[in-house]
Amino acid sequence: MINVFGPGSRYCDGMTRRSFLTIGGLTLGGLSLPELLRAEDRSGKRGSHKSVIMVYLTGGLAHQDTFDLKPEAPKEVRGEFQPIATRVPGISIGELLPRLASITDKYSIIRSIVGLRDEHSSFQNLTGFPMSVAEREGKPNFGSVIARVKGYADPVVPPYIDLSPTMVHKPYNTPGPGALGQSYAASKMSGEDLALLKQTAVSDDRFRGRRSLLAEFDRFRREVDSSSIQGLDQFYDRAFTVLTSDKVAKALDLDREDPRLRDRYGRGSSRHWGDGAPTWNDQLLTARRLVEAGARCVTVAYGFWDTHGQNFNWLREHLPLFDRGISALIEDIHQRGLDRDVTVVVWGEFGRTPKINKDAGRDHWAPVNSALLACGGMKTGQVIGSTDKLGAYAATNPIHYLDILATIYHNLGIDPASFIVDKTDRPVSILPLTARPIDKLI
Repeated sequence: MINVFGPGSRYCDGMTRRSFLTIGGLTLGGLSLPELLRAEDRSGKRGSHKSVIMVYLTGGLAHQDTFDLKPEAPKEVRGEFQPIATRVPGISIGELLPRLASITDKYSIIRSIVGLRDEHSSFQNLTGFPMSVAEREGKPNFGSVIARVKGYADPVVPPYIDLSPTMVHKPYNTPGPGALGQSYAASKMSGEDLALLKQTAVSDDRFRGRRSLLAEFDRFRREVDSSSIQGLDQFYDRAFTVLTSDKVAKALDLDREDPRLRDRYGRGSSRHWGDGAPTWNDQLLTARRLVEAGARCVTVAYGFWDTHGQNFNWLREHLPLFDRGISALIEDIHQRGLDRDVTVVVWGEFGRTPKINKDAGRDHWAPVNSALLACGGMKTGQVIGSTDKLGAYAATNPIHYLDILATIYHNLGIDPASFIVDKTDRPVSILPLTARPIDKLI
């Protein structure tokens, strides 16, 4: 393979810049760019640019204190917060979410999610399977499935981008592509991947010169064995196109946004909370910019909600920023005319116990959970399902968590019951046949 960027060196930011472009081995989140481009052409998939932004709430947010309050429950269950009226008559949510209360016509709340395990990981949300099953059977991340089936919407924008930082609790981190192979891994927009997309390591003249040199090597190789590299040029050309385009780098540059919009989102901080994610609202804005630029799937890990102790104090501190950021994301998508195409999903791995513990906290509770779904051309301004008087179990219209993923696939034009071919050419199902898009949303 030809190394275009030369030997590795250490720059003033302390980061080691490996020779991260090796033609035939350019990596974005583990994928080989020419191989990925070849795979995209083999799939022949194009079409409208439908996309999804998934906000994963690490640790499991207390549904009884946000989207499913129980003001009539006993004191040891109902907690310290009061419900407030919303824009949609008959729907109420927690008092710490006033901005979301003002736009309930733009999203739907599901209060009756079932089927989850008591498992502190992102695997169920992002693959549709418990971690042990996903790792044993090579179940891919849903973003990798989208990348595999739909391919590129824009030739210089990776179809699946993960903005989630690396978290201390490893199972919170984004699952890999499983049996689909590294060609469909998420592109991590940080560190060397970001430096690569900015393409600042080599001057334009040197870059063109190295491309010419590569062309000479390829000409020689064609003469030696044309059958083994037939058609390779087009993929190298497209790899260089990605490198010489700054479209993704511009999408990541929030200084290009109106400061008033960034203030509306609330910005937040890259500081991690607990062993989970930061409340970094800039990433919500970045996600919108990336799907607008051409990404099909963007995942964001947000906050830390494992509130075994001091649940109410923690929520008082952190929910206002969550309220600001999620409401801004939904409003921004509508204002930019993207609400028919961009699906937004906000959820965590499980709910919290109805009964408040001795440390003023709520523990893990897998039997039921809530989620917020917005845009994507879905029916909004409604609550789907309900829980019993303690918020402990689904009382009406239980929705299996797999149906959330099935709805996402449906919105992107993917049949969740269909099969895809893995890296060994073996057909594998996207989701179990029991998974169905949620009728009340579509």
